[in-house]
Amino acid sequence: MVIGAGLVGLATARAMARKGREVLLLESEDAFGTATSSRNSEVIHAGIFYVHGSLKERLCIEGRDKLYAFCDAYGVNCKRTTKVVYATDESELPALKKLQTHAANSGVHMVWLTQADARAIEPNLHCVAALHSPLTGIVDSHAYMLALLGDAESHGAAIAYNSPITGGRGDADGVVLEVGGDANMTLKARTVINCAGLGAQTIGRSIAGIKAGSVPPQHFAKGSYFYLSGKPPFTRLIYPLPGHASLGLHYTLDLAGQGRFGPDLEWVDAIDYRVDESREASFYEAIRKYWPDLPNGALRPGYTGIRPKIQGPGEPSKDFDIQFPDQTGVNGFVALYGIESPGLTSSLAIADYVADRIP
Repeated sequence: MVIGAGLVGLATARAMARKGREVLLLESEDAFGTATSSRNSEVIHAGIFYVHGSLKERLCIEGRDKLYAFCDAYGVNCKRTTKVVYATDESELPALKKLQTHAANSGVHMVWLTQADARAIEPNLHCVAALHSPLTGIVDSHAYMLALLGDAESHGAAIAYNSPITGGRGDADGVVLEVGGDANMTLKARTVINCAGLGAQTIGRSIAGIKAGSVPPQHFAKGSYFYLSGKPPFTRLIYPLPGHASLGLHYTLDLAGQGRFGPDLEWVDAIDYRVDESREASFYEAIRKYWPDLPNGALRPGYTGIRPKIQGPGEPSKDFDIQFPDQTGVNGFVALYGIESPGLTSSLAIADYVADRIP
């Protein structure tokens, strides 16, 4: 059983089904991908921002290549837009050079752009220098999830909606789950994989026998997006230098050519997807640092997403936390915590990483 039909849950169910396992995917909502998986930038990351040797670095780079190949094979719409990471003033040049070296050490080539180089490809970009990432792109996340589900089902997997997990326990030969909602039954499986995203910690703590201290802290990092009215100013994705908890308020395009800015970062105590329009002023201020000509009134509220972080405010970024039974303490229980960005890019690689380690 796989808990959670977001991107990673769908990819994991598919990977297990393709290994010949009997797979049931349990989703608490009435559709797949309704939370984090449908509330992000839809960016395929190159793998330039992550700590060397981390799962985020390894699985992002591996997942990037697998995702492009999957899109080609299954007819999922994606586009290699490329990305520009800019420095707005001389004080940011050392950090930009450090990022180029870091990326090269990860095996990801980035091209240094002088101010003139950057303006030649993006005339509206205000910067003193930049890096160009040729492997970055965007993907239709809904079509991607639909293709994952279709392939999983074609290999025998089944999905049950409106089936929240209310508790469970380990057993000698597997895991017993209590399923509420429409299912309202007790189920047992040799292996249970917790891919519940924002709900992963709640489910982990509900499993009797879980090892004390194995469930990490949970923090909600809300990000708002604003759409741009009018003609898009850039043809590529535009990113600032990253911070500890966020890749910064960046510019992306969707596959229809609609420009959007975000996400920003707001630590919240509860899941709430309403857009706070008062944040608009901070968007104008941040965007005008690299696009001074942003007209007044050009932004309109878009949507929000919440990242399932396992580090809190002021703490350094933490890696994906993927635990197998020797770590969870429950025979057959696998748990995935803190699967935030680059979770979309890494999803196929995460699924294979898990599937390859389950007997």
